Amino acid sequence: MNRALGYVWGTLFVLAAWWLLAVCVGSPALPGPVQTVHELGANAGALLPQTAISLERLLAGLAFGALIGAPIGLLAGMKPLVDRFVSPVLYILFPVPKIVFLPVLFVFFGLGGQAKVILIVIAVAFQMMVTMRDAAREVPVGQIEAMRSLGGNGWLVFLHVVVPSTLPYLFSGLRVSTGTAVAILFIGESMAGSTGLGYYIMHSWSMLEYARMFSGIVALAIVGVVLYEVFDLAERKLAAR
Repeated sequence: MNRALGYVWGTLFVLAAWWLLAVCVGSPALPGPVQTVHELGANAGALLPQTAISLERLLAGLAFGALIGAPIGLLAGMKPLVDRFVSPVLYILFPVPKIVFLPVLFVFFGLGGQAKVILIVIAVAFQMMVTMRDAAREVPVGQIEAMRSLGGNGWLVFLHVVVPSTLPYLFSGLRVSTGTAVAILFIGESMAGSTGLGYYIMHSWSMLEYARMFSGIVALAIVGVVLYEVFDLAERKLAAR
């Protein structure tokens, strides 16, 4: 209930600030929330398919990125030999903005959704590697030794000690990665192709349909909020802090 009230208050605050800013600016380029919501409803038939396409790309990129990056990060955090190989690669490639590889991916995979998903996978995988490597290093050594003293092998230590200890970090990493994934997706869809919310927003901008453009921005924000809530719900169910 408190969470719902928080969203109500936050939404009202954003709408009030948005309306006040639109009134102060007084430009068609910044339509007010009422006009945008009206446009959102009027264009729902065109907006919903584009939202579904973007959501599908985000989910695929986040899922595959986490499945690749999280295990490598855990291994690097638990095994010094693995870390000696992984860490230099991370230090070299992690600071590089992954969006710079988008033109290369367009050359190899075309202008469709595949290149955009692959770029999200790359960005998310690196973020999850760093997050989970640091998480594995925070696992209490005493718990590991206690499990081993009870006859637990490496698999049991991983399953009953490492996984429960690092699950909160996993969901934190997914939340951080969601912001990165949404930004990458928007840039990718706005640069090339004719599907997705990024294309919808930039096409509306090019046609000077600013209320329609803002309806796409609102839809993209809703997608981000939904993903955050899904990760929060999963964390509450699976990871007890």
